[in-house]
Amino acid sequence: MEKHIPVLLNEVIENLNIRDGLTYVDMTLGGGGHSKEILKRIPNGYLYGFDQDDFAISKAKEKLADFSNYTIIKDNFVNAKIRLQELGIDKVDGILFDLGVSSFHFDIPERGFSYKYDNFLDMRMNQDGDLTARDIINDYTSEEIANILFKYGEERYSRSIAKNIVKFRNETPINTTFELVDVIKKSLPNKVLNKKGHPAKKTFQALRIAVNDELGVFKKALEDAIELLAPKGRLAVITFHSLEDRICKQIFRAHSTIDIPKGVPIIVDYDPELRLINRKVIIANEEELAVNNRAHSAKLRVVEKN
Repeated sequence: MEKHIPVLLNEVIENLNIRDGLTYVDMTLGGGGHSKEILKRIPNGYLYGFDQDDFAISKAKEKLADFSNYTIIKDNFVNAKIRLQELGIDKVDGILFDLGVSSFHFDIPERGFSYKYDNFLDMRMNQDGDLTARDIINDYTSEEIANILFKYGEERYSRSIAKNIVKFRNETPINTTFELVDVIKKSLPNKVLNKKGHPAKKTFQALRIAVNDELGVFKKALEDAIELLAPKGRLAVITFHSLEDRICKQIFRAHSTIDIPKGVPIIVDYDPELRLINRKVIIANEEELAVNNRAHSAKLRVVEKN
């Protein structure tokens, strides 16, 4: 299993403007890499970390063994505001989202996230959840599958793949990752198969997003996070594909601008809710790209509460 390396670590720590004695939330605890660096800087502060995956939580506890000023909450970050309020926390001073799947999820064949290993088509981040990728592949209609692949994976050949999935599953259920990869390869033209990159990447991304309702969950969680921020508190979001980044950009823009109808003589005497810390996305430098492949698609956006 590859070592989990936190993405854009220095950039996150710098832009969160971490101050001792304050309260921080890591919405995506994962292996605990970002949380560890935050905790180093707040010996008199406190951190709350969210994750719904037992394996991730166990790895994070190992990483954070030297600290006591933190609490791990096993839950989807969509419930963060409610869970924090249950603990008497109404406002926090910094929040981090590091979206996507932790590298160790891809490295565990049994989780079914990766097209590199042959295993059951699972893809649940929360293993107590009911819906799996196998359910979608074997139970959804061709149109429903095609819509998922196109909407969440931006897969150009979504209809061809979906049509073949239904054709092959009518003969025998498609249960494993390699069985699905085989169907995908048979659905794509040679010009695509001969391109660099794995032909199943977009389909697997789309299924993962659908299984975990990642985009819907992120929208709600991001709006709640903005509400949770105390004045001068900062919110940092790392995204890994255009769909997530578009949501983040749109929500940040909506909360950092004042919409005045054109031609209406209004004097604005108040500030918008948020201030953009970086107008252009922050990406990894060459040094990080050389040692961490996940960083190639990472984009960081940061805002501050006025």
